[in-house]
Amino acid sequence: MTTLPSKYADFEGLRTQVVALRREGLSLRQIRDRLKIHNNDILGRLVKGEPPPEWTKRPNAKDDLRDQARELRLKGLTYDQIQVELGCSKSSISLWVRDLPKPPARTREQASAIAKRGWEATMKRREDERQHTRRTAASEIGAMSDRELFILGVGLYWSEGAKARGDRPQERVSFINSDRHMIEVFLAWIDLLGVDRNRLRYQVQIHESADIPAAERFWREVVGADDSAFTKTILKRHNPKTNRKNVGDGYYGCLGVRVLQSAELYRRIEGWWYGIVGATPRADHPNRT
Repeated sequence: MTTLPSKYADFEGLRTQVVALRREGLSLRQIRDRLKIHNNDILGRLVKGEPPPEWTKRPNAKDDLRDQARELRLKGLTYDQIQVELGCSKSSISLWVRDLPKPPARTREQASAIAKRGWEATMKRREDERQHTRRTAASEIGAMSDRELFILGVGLYWSEGAKARGDRPQERVSFINSDRHMIEVFLAWIDLLGVDRNRLRYQVQIHESADIPAAERFWREVVGADDSAFTKTILKRHNPKTNRKNVGDGYYGCLGVRVLQSAELYRRIEGWWYGIVGATPRADHPNRT
């Protein structure tokens, strides 16, 4: 039998006091402070068998998870398997089921399958978070004014459109991209500038191994134009040694959009771009003028 410290020698008398206070509705901390019992082990022995008062039972949102975890543990599931099933942390599971027997050791194949399921659950959670962030960000844009579309279009063209340079001095408006949304924004900008759609010519550029007719139908639907506005599709030679990712049913190549008789428009776009550059506030920096 464990010998009690001298101050707790009258164990039964002390227990009578503790039980009386417990039944009055005091918490362990209140009893400890009232009777100056600062040994938690002895306090636990003194109060053993006496249920805590109702007011000390704080609502716990994890009670259901705890019960489920214990059920799964009794069925022989490991911490990893319970984590996959319930989505809670291993540390919580450990606290909830540590008094239950351990399941038999799992095989390498079982461990691999559990790890795969856990990773799939993690990836799904991350994708849900990504989609939520995207939806939230999209809602922050709201309606776009003509001026906002105008400035966006200038920046879009100057980053993705064809530009005159020393070895290619042609001044013409030509834009190419594989992203249908980029094409749609570009066309909305062209409409804003007052360019007649009859001045536009389209050309599909795609690898020869792709579904050419499907790609041509796709881009015709995107731009809302008939065959007469499309020039001959350019086929890129397929190299089986390359590790291209843009393959499969969702691959439609790129669409080029050219504005006929557009030298004057090109010069205006160039001027607009440098107007944006000149109007952009610059932070103080020793290398900036």
